[in-house]
Amino acid sequence: MLSLSIPDHVAPIRRKVLEFVEQEVYPIEGQLLDGHAGTWDKRIVGRLMQTAKDNGLWALGHPEEIGGGGMPFMDYVFINEVIGRSEVAPLALGTHSLQDSIMLHRYASPEWREKYLAPLVSGDVFPSFGMTEPEVASSDPRQLQTSAELIGGEWVINGRKWFSTHAGEAAYTTAMVRTEDKDTPDHSAFSMILVPTDTPGYNIVRDVKVMGKHDAHYEVLYDNVRVPASNLLGPRGQGFKIAQDRLGPGRIFHCMRWLGQAQRAFDLMCKRANSRVAFGRALSEHQQIQKFVFDTATEIQSSRLLTLHAAQKIDEGDEARIEIGLIKVYGAKMLHNAIDRAIQVHGAMGVTEDTPLELMYRHARAARIYDGPDEVHVMNSARRILRTYSNGDTFDFGLR
Repeated sequence: MLSLSIPDHVAPIRRKVLEFVEQEVYPIEGQLLDGHAGTWDKRIVGRLMQTAKDNGLWALGHPEEIGGGGMPFMDYVFINEVIGRSEVAPLALGTHSLQDSIMLHRYASPEWREKYLAPLVSGDVFPSFGMTEPEVASSDPRQLQTSAELIGGEWVINGRKWFSTHAGEAAYTTAMVRTEDKDTPDHSAFSMILVPTDTPGYNIVRDVKVMGKHDAHYEVLYDNVRVPASNLLGPRGQGFKIAQDRLGPGRIFHCMRWLGQAQRAFDLMCKRANSRVAFGRALSEHQQIQKFVFDTATEIQSSRLLTLHAAQKIDEGDEARIEIGLIKVYGAKMLHNAIDRAIQVHGAMGVTEDTPLELMYRHARAARIYDGPDEVHVMNSARRILRTYSNGDTFDFGLR
């Protein structure tokens, strides 16, 4: 049975993670968040990482066999909700590499697991993922143009990617490329290939500014990049399947982190409402502010229930395609609304760097685009629901 409550066995470690975020991470955010993770002061970040390791909080969701905490998926979902409260916390707690570590563990050759897996889990190197391209609508990834041809035991890669997060600091990029000819069905035509970032022809074009800030979303030109055939990740032509394995649980983690961000915005809004006076009364006594509080509480709780329901289905082995579509769209909207209202209650301060809200707001807007734009999730989820009726069945919410 689905419960919103934190399981008793998870509560103590969740409390420790929350204390770490509040006591260790919050105080140094201002020193780090002026740049992106690749430019953060490595001494400060190193101290945070070591503190997390010393307290048994490092890489909690990574499988135990690769050096992680081995926390079961549903337990870790509740932890991720707390980690999401700060942009710094995923790196400080070693959770930033979870999806890439699992992908490498499942699909890479022994050679590349040996080379990258341990340093990835320990936080010594960054991963990068190259899928989106500037010249095509990447909401339809069948259009991706970057290609790889197998010549003399090497993959020769040509094309252009952007929003390859941390590519400028990463040890390698996992690139989604077309490896098969035009007669091959689209969903069997793409593969993933590991490309060390020091490979000749792997050229960083720029760090793309996002809403006026450099944020480590790099544009990369692949100019006759040559890597060994063994750099293929998983079976040839299975890029979409591997991507789905990566993105499904990843979207759950995104949505739980969004709940953490929304909780932080909600806390800031309520504290500000109780402490700020306007027109002779605390803001909290004004009806419009009370409506902000009510609407935000309702949306956070609704999103939390939707997200935990989707997580439970994933945990049971279901792909939960419809449920993930619902939480991706609703969760991103909830996050935007929660932060937007918190900024409004803070007034002019809300759009300055004196609170974390302005950074949170920029990232919230991007949430409606990455991992599939809202429109694609709406279309696909609606089609799946309607298909059940076309097949003579019903979409019974009580049985989901």
